Amino acid sequence: MKVMPLMFLVSIVLSSSVLAQDWKLPAETEKLKPGRGAELAAANCLLCHSADYVSTQPPLTRSAWKTTVEKMRVRYGAPIATNRVDDLVEYLATAYGPIRR
Repeated sequence: MKVMPLMFLVSIVLSSSVLAQDWKLPAETEKLKPGRGAELAAANCLLCHSADYVSTQPPLTRSAWKTTVEKMRVRYGAPIATNRVDDLVEYLATAYGPIRR
């Protein structure tokens, strides 16, 4: 009976070493759109998201971007200073909103 748990443990260790692989993600090719606040978005959004992820979001209104930024800050702990939220929202709404400048 003691042999069975030992064999199970050995098989788990061996299979996990076989499954361990070096994964390489493709190089980031997308960049945030230039504009006032792009550095702020890079410093706060790109910690968790790729620029490609940001650029493929639907064109949100300023209000929707504000809700999204607050959700990221409050619920998910994004390190966005409260006094910079409006600047970040302004950039996102301008660069990725329904009315593009």
